[in-house]
Amino acid sequence: MTKILVVRFKQIGDAILSSVICSALKETYPDSQIDFVLYDYVAPLFENQPHIDNVISISKDERKNIFKYIKKAWDVTRTKYDIVIDIMSTPKSEVFTLFSREAKFRIGREKKYRGYTYTHSIPEPSDDFDKREKFLEMLRPLEKSGVKISFNSNYYLTVSKEEKKELRDRMEKAGVDFNKMVFAFAINSRRAYKIYPVDLMEEVIKMTLNKYDCQIIFYYSPEEEAFAKDFHKRMGEDSRIFTNIKTKSIRELGALLSNCDGFFGNEGGPRHLAEALDIPSFAIFNPSGNKHQWLTKNRDRHRAIEFNDLEIDGEKAKNMTSEEKYRAITPEKVFEGIEDTIKKYVKK
Repeated sequence: MTKILVVRFKQIGDAILSSVICSALKETYPDSQIDFVLYDYVAPLFENQPHIDNVISISKDERKNIFKYIKKAWDVTRTKYDIVIDIMSTPKSEVFTLFSREAKFRIGREKKYRGYTYTHSIPEPSDDFDKREKFLEMLRPLEKSGVKISFNSNYYLTVSKEEKKELRDRMEKAGVDFNKMVFAFAINSRRAYKIYPVDLMEEVIKMTLNKYDCQIIFYYSPEEEAFAKDFHKRMGEDSRIFTNIKTKSIRELGALLSNCDGFFGNEGGPRHLAEALDIPSFAIFNPSGNKHQWLTKNRDRHRAIEFNDLEIDGEKAKNMTSEEKYRAITPEKVFEGIEDTIKKYVKK
């Protein structure tokens, strides 16, 4: 059996996108053992996935205490892996390849003054590649050794029928009517620069409610609850908007999204989660974002709008502030994308 370790810490979206390596490797080595190293708050998402055999979580305590961290890396690598892929390629993550000297393939990114423990260092691909394609390039050394690699760039996650039903029951108890369309809206973000102006988002939501008489879920983390409830008040506490469905973990959020007919709003980790669950989505990218880097090619169920779609004169655009660029993406333009997504991919 080929034993493979994939090291990826980072946040929700990055972890979900990088899991494409795990699925590609499982398709390539069906009988392999694939272990995925993640921070503990992201790890639950990847439990019980067909392309990942073991999820190894690094606790907050281990992250903060260098001795505990080194011990964790040492203990993990006693498995004696054949392949170690260090997606992060930082001094901290490189400890896993340092302790895996017997691995035939120790693959990481090519970075100055780093990577001395790698057998293969991969140059950063150009921006002609999207994020998933960039991750998959880390498998090229295996291909060059004669292995026929599956370079499938689609990424996916699953939630169990039991998990989905439990959230559906909670949603119904909260008042959701599944005879009508149910959409999750990303109205907030952990990063302020990714938040579409609230007054414009309000207009987008009003247009969606008026056109489809649907139901909208404002999901949130504990830190974002006040923002969601204030937004609901701002909209007159419309009974078709729900802020009373709490999710206790990122995995529960996945179960909630799996019960929705679509995902709309700000780009971020939850949008990647919706795509991984194949819930039709339409996202708003911040002015410095690049949707072609983050969206999967040839997967039309998942689309977005960004400032560059507006074809504003280059000189004029150069002098616009981030706020002005965001406001140039009007609610009408956003709703146009949402409406087209609903028409094509949402059936009720």
